[in-house]
Amino acid sequence: MAFAQKFIVADDHPLFRAALNQALRQVSPQAEIVEADTMEATTEVVTRHPDADLILLDLHMPGAHGFSGLIQLRGQMPDIPVTVVSGSEEVNVVRRAIDYGASGFIPKSASLDTIAEAIGEVLKGEVWLPPELAGVMGDGNEEDTRFAEAIASLTPQQFRVLNMLTEGLLNKQIAYELNVSEATIKAHVTAILRKLGVHSRTQAVIAAQKLEIEPPKVTDN
Repeated sequence: MAFAQKFIVADDHPLFRAALNQALRQVSPQAEIVEADTMEATTEVVTRHPDADLILLDLHMPGAHGFSGLIQLRGQMPDIPVTVVSGSEEVNVVRRAIDYGASGFIPKSASLDTIAEAIGEVLKGEVWLPPELAGVMGDGNEEDTRFAEAIASLTPQQFRVLNMLTEGLLNKQIAYELNVSEATIKAHVTAILRKLGVHSRTQAVIAAQKLEIEPPKVTDN
């Protein structure tokens, strides 16, 4: 007897989560689908469901800074493929998503049938890209790949601390938010600087800004 597949849908828009669920049902009618609407909720869901077959991830969820969510998930659960589903469809965004470990990139403008087709290909072990972009992707960026590896080497707690540094919080504020001692935060910051190969908090924040991307443009129909 075959086991039902399990999918994680991480997107903060309920209507789009419903659309992704519909596409997933086309691929696997009996699948278990677990939803999350923030990056924090996504990491918790992934921790609870390490046997998931696929994560569908929106880049612009609350708590995510550009590609940070993708890299965090790839570091946390490297065996679960992550497919980005995003309204940001520029070639450089797609290329960087693949550089940072995505198993596919599905534009939010895609039809349900196309989304289902893409999911099916990723589940077979393929990397799926929009046909109109696949031919113009070019080579990956070595610097982006090295930086992704450095970010992925951070522990989940170090990653949270880095995100809070980018928000301008002081050590004592971060310690309060995470309910740990200030000395613990100082140790995390030291480890973050070492792993990123930088020498100050400011340099760490500047490095983390490489992960940012412009939010998708909203057009009036």
